[in-house]
Amino acid sequence: MSLRRRIADNPTLNRALESLLERWVRFCFRTSDWTREGFEVVEAEIARGEPMIFCAWHQRLVMVPYFFDASRARFCTLTSSARAGRLVGRLLGRFGMETVPMSSHKRHVALSREVLRRIREGCSIGIAVDGPRGPARHASSVPLIWSRSTGKKVIVISYSTRRCIKLPAWDRMMLPMPWTRGALVCRAWDREVPKGLTDAELEALRLDLQNTLDVVTERSDRIVGRRPDKVADQISA
Repeated sequence: MSLRRRIADNPTLNRALESLLERWVRFCFRTSDWTREGFEVVEAEIARGEPMIFCAWHQRLVMVPYFFDASRARFCTLTSSARAGRLVGRLLGRFGMETVPMSSHKRHVALSREVLRRIREGCSIGIAVDGPRGPARHASSVPLIWSRSTGKKVIVISYSTRRCIKLPAWDRMMLPMPWTRGALVCRAWDREVPKGLTDAELEALRLDLQNTLDVVTERSDRIVGRRPDKVADQISA
C-alpha cells in the first residue's frame, strides 16, 4: 500500500478531520444569521410521524444536519462508499443521522430494497440527486421510484451563504464561512408519481423535480444576495 493511501486510510487522521469538519459546520451555523423558509411542511410531517424523501444538489449538502432534527425522528442519508463518501457519512453520524453507503458493486435493486425498508420503519431519507459523481445539476429518477413505492412526500432543499468557499470538485461543493448571512430553504414537491408510468412520463417528472431543485437553490442564493449559480457554471467547473 502506498504512503498516500496509508495516510488517507489512517483512522486517527480521519477522526481528526471529521471532528474538525463537525466543529466548522457548527461554528458557521452559530455565528451566522440564518433565514429558514418553507419548513412548515417538514414540521407537519414530523408531527404526523411520517417519513419524507429529501432531495438536494450535491453541491449544497454540507448544511443538511440543520434541515432535519434527528433527535425527533430518524433520518438516513445515502453516501458514496468511496473515502470521501465514508467521511461524509461519519460526519453526518456526529449529528445523529444514519447512512446507507452506495457501492458501485451493489446492485441498485438491493440498494432500493434497503432504502424502502428504512422508509417503512419510519426513517426519512436524504439523497443528493446528482451525486456522487454527477453530472452536476442532473437529477436522478431514483427518488421518484421511491416516492411511487411508498407514497411519501418528496421535499427539495437547498442552502446558501453570502460568503463561502467553493471546493475544487466536480460540482464546486459549497463550504460555508462564519459570520455571514445564510438561508435554508425547503419546498414540498407537489407532484404525484403514479404507477404504470411510461418512460416519457417518468422523464417529464424527473425534469420537473430537477427544475424545482434549481428554483429552490436559486431562491436560497437570492435570499443571501448571491448571484445564483447557473447550470452551465456547474458543468464547466
